[in-house]
Amino acid sequence: MSLPLDEATFSPGVHADDWRAAVRAAGVDLVTASAVGRAYVEELVQQIESAGPYCVVAPGVAVPHAKASGVVRRDALAIVVLDEPVAFGHPHNDPVRVVIGLAATSARQHLRMLAELANALDGSGVTDALAAATTRDEAIAALRR
Repeated sequence: MSLPLDEATFSPGVHADDWRAAVRAAGVDLVTASAVGRAYVEELVQQIESAGPYCVVAPGVAVPHAKASGVVRRDALAIVVLDEPVAFGHPHNDPVRVVIGLAATSARQHLRMLAELANALDGSGVTDALAAATTRDEAIAALRR
């Protein structure tokens, strides 16, 4: 598995007024973990503003990500569970409760991480387990099922 789960951050009970605030919460966690530079946070938001809610990959789950670039220092995931779901504008998978910010150091790793994350999220009960997680260990265990 190439998901960097051992270093993933976890923030439960985060309040966000809208999707931008939810995405920024994940981005700030990536910055705090020294995985990315500050510019990456706005890249995440701009990507959705220009491409639409492509990152809402499953009911209740968004995986904002931007291209591998010089501001990405290491592969990383930031798992954020919102206290109240927010709408991203996706026709089927809104509202979102779990936001998983993804940063990858190369285009190849970016695709690999997205594929593995999609497979993990496809598992029975994974989304519910993530949304219910109150500790980092619970969130990581949900993705490792």
